[in-house]
Order: sequence, then C-alpha cells, then structure tokens
Amino acid sequence: MAKMFTLSEAEALLPVLRSLLETARAALRQGEEIDAQLQRIVTRVLLLGGVQLDPLKLAALRAERERAAQRLKDAVAEIEAAGVQLKDLNEGLLDFPCLREGRVVLLCWKLGEERIEHWHGTDEGFAGRKKIDRARFPSGSPPRLN
Repeated sequence: MAKMFTLSEAEALLPVLRSLLETARAALRQGEEIDAQLQRIVTRVLLLGGVQLDPLKLAALRAERERAAQRLKDAVAEIEAAGVQLKDLNEGLLDFPCLREGRVVLLCWKLGEERIEHWHGTDEGFAGRKKIDRARFPSGSPPRLN
C-alpha cells in the first residue's frame, strides 16, 4: 500500500526534497552536458576522420558521466523511497498521496513554491490543481486503510 501523507507531514519533508530535487536536476544537466561533449567528439571524428583522441580525457568524461547518472539515480530513489511521486524532474513536480474526506488525492508541490498549496485527484494532473482549503485537509496522523 502506498504511504499516505497528511499536509503537515508532506510539508515537513520539503527541505529534504528540495535538496534531493536540486541534486537530481544538477546531475541530469551535468549528464546532458557531458553527452553533448561526447557527441561533439564523435561528430568531429566522423567529419575529420583519423583525429587523434585523448583516451584519458575520454575515460574521464565517461567516468564523470557515470557519476552524474548515479547521483541522479540515488536522488530519485530517495524521493520515491519516501513515498513521494516524482512527476516531472525538469519542473521539480512532486505529488504526495493523501486521504481527503475518505478518498485518495494527491497533494501537489512544485520546486520554487514555499509550501504545498494545491491538490488534485488521482485521475487529474497538474492542470487540474485546486487550491488547498487547509481546514479540509488532515494535519495529524493519516487514518489507516485496512
């Protein structure tokens, strides 16, 4: 069964999640930059043929690419292990399953927002976000589903 969050539990995780998202996004960007460098090298070899390559530089680029990929994988795994759904890494969009008036909904947060201000149904996406009425969302321990 998926973890259910209260609004206060989800908001308490935001500092850690911000850090994990920033780590993942930086690793993704770094990996993309290295991929572009490697592609430029391949293109140069194809266009010029017989170009002398520096094997140490290539090995270092590949190793750095692997480290970036591992940082990305680890950060995403930590987010998911917390029970949080990563919806869009580029946008920094996260959803937190929550029980609201007897049904499962998703608390919706985007990197850059100070706190969780929106929610949507499980069959809706970001476009269906609704403003949270804090009086209607539980703040204590979530009820158990049996």
